[in-house]
Amino acid sequence: MRKRPLVGLLRFLSLTFGGLFAGFLVCVLVLESSLRHYDRFVYAQVRQVELDRLDILASVTLIPALITTAIVVISAINSRGRAFWLTLAALGLLATVFVTTLIFNLPINSDQAGWNVHAPPADWAHVRDRWQIAHAVRTCAAVLAFALLGTAAMQRMPAGPESPARDEASRRPPAPAAR
Repeated sequence: MRKRPLVGLLRFLSLTFGGLFAGFLVCVLVLESSLRHYDRFVYAQVRQVELDRLDILASVTLIPALITTAIVVISAINSRGRAFWLTLAALGLLATVFVTTLIFNLPINSDQAGWNVHAPPADWAHVRDRWQIAHAVRTCAAVLAFALLGTAAMQRMPAGPESPARDEASRRPPAPAAR
């Protein structure tokens, strides 16, 4: 398989998984901001529902986004063009999302999974606020990463030795104009 179509596919997958993940986080952010107007019982119940399967959705979108973006960066390391730097920055932001999730969100998720919905802990609002702040940070990072990946995808891929047809076409004289 030629390198160029594979890199194009990986760029597409990186953008797709990055976009799905960012969109997912935005939806959770909207839901969480809506929950701020409800009491501790409603909040605890909704968090139990969120924790049932949303962690799986986060994993099946973030992990492939990280992997495909890293491969695109590695494959373009010699070009160092604009697309490389945009993709590298996006990878840094996705790594920030991953680290934020590991340090802040997952430990709180684990704690909240054990909450009794009929008797949430006294500090439930403080825990909610910490989770939501970390979530807002990772959502902003994911949306920005998606924007950078989209911008990188619009950049021309550098022509390399694996695209001789394009090089030949660029050397041909222009066709005469029809009269």
